[in-house]
Amino acid sequence: MTAHQNCEGLIRRDCLKLGLGALMGGGLANALRGRAEASSSTPRQTSCILIWLDGGPSHFETFDPKPTAPAEIRGEFEPIETRVPGMFFSENMTRLAAISDKLTIVRSVRHNQNNHGAGNHYMMTGAPTRIPVSCGAFVSFHPSMGSVVSAERGAAPGLPPYFSLPSATRSGGPNFLGVRHAPFVVADDPNGKNFRVRDVTLPRDLAEGRSLSRRDLRDRLDKMVRFEEKVASDPVLGVDDSYRQALSLMTSQAALDAFEIDREPEPTRQKYGRHGFGQRALLARRLVEAGVPFVTINDGGWDHHSDIFPRFRKQGQELDSVVASLIEDLDERGMLDTTLVIVMGEFGRTPAISTLPGSKTPGRDHWSSAISILVAGCGTPRGQVVGATDRAGYSAVDNVYGPENLVSSVYRKLGINPDKIVYTSEGRPVHLVSDPSPIRELMG
Repeated sequence: MTAHQNCEGLIRRDCLKLGLGALMGGGLANALRGRAEASSSTPRQTSCILIWLDGGPSHFETFDPKPTAPAEIRGEFEPIETRVPGMFFSENMTRLAAISDKLTIVRSVRHNQNNHGAGNHYMMTGAPTRIPVSCGAFVSFHPSMGSVVSAERGAAPGLPPYFSLPSATRSGGPNFLGVRHAPFVVADDPNGKNFRVRDVTLPRDLAEGRSLSRRDLRDRLDKMVRFEEKVASDPVLGVDDSYRQALSLMTSQAALDAFEIDREPEPTRQKYGRHGFGQRALLARRLVEAGVPFVTINDGGWDHHSDIFPRFRKQGQELDSVVASLIEDLDERGMLDTTLVIVMGEFGRTPAISTLPGSKTPGRDHWSSAISILVAGCGTPRGQVVGATDRAGYSAVDNVYGPENLVSSVYRKLGINPDKIVYTSEGRPVHLVSDPSPIRELMG
């Protein structure tokens, strides 16, 4: 399997190649209409950065090691002490262990959706799928957290309220809230030398500081071609209101500043890591700083059915460095009190290490009975572990919560009532979350 591939054979680039990125992620027109039509006229100054580890990261190899379990369960990595007495992480998480007093680990979320499609949907929306779905399905029976935040909160003028980098997650869409609350996708790599954001960067002949009338700019925008796309596929074309809002975004200094990641000091960029994942985390911080309330970083390649230990030595350490850098940066800037950081995937991994048919190296299978989630910021008490799994990591057994409780916690921290009733396009009333009770230990 490739670095970003799940067991069903889909990679995140497939979404773009199949056109699903445009369908799910929307374009500037829909994203900006979402901002204009958002129900909250005075957004709260709280935000969320969701780091989505697509494929399902192992809880054993991250935040819930089991040193006393048999060798066929505990794996190759040793537990390490953290800054918080009695809290242990896997040896891959050294930098996060050093700042464990700034974060919380929830070890006791579990659900019964043991495939990628259903598990992704449940964790991303707080709602289980209505019918059985296949492992590789892109399903949407309920709005995602980001889309709800878009509808309820809006964003600062000139910016979409919901971003997803570098692609939309499979259940990260708006469902009945409408495409205007789909995420604005920034597909290009911010670590690239020529990083540009589609629909936002002016054509070169307009970016030279010449004085142009609004009508002249509109005429030139009519001819603007998206990167690697045809003019006919651009949803901005022919939509008058979206042109006006696109112009607002293009001429908003705050918006342009947020995307100009090369303004960051090189030591800061190096600290996050000079690779796509690290620079997307830095861009997420810049977007939140500019007033965007919800940013998802969709990081693939966590479906470790094979090669789990050699892959985790590199991938796990990269995750550790990026997340620690983000939390430290937010804290140093005084932004961690108002920015919620969540690191999670659709489920954990099986306690038993196995070698699947066709594979020569060991890995772990899907396991939704035990999920570890990192939470930091936005009033979350620091330096605690919530709940526990059993001695072998088979199941959450103490202080057990479900995805509904996690999603309700996010909404409450962002000033949204999870028990609110919203209406589908057919007029059917629906609660944002069926169980509006938050994870109480996260609320402070």
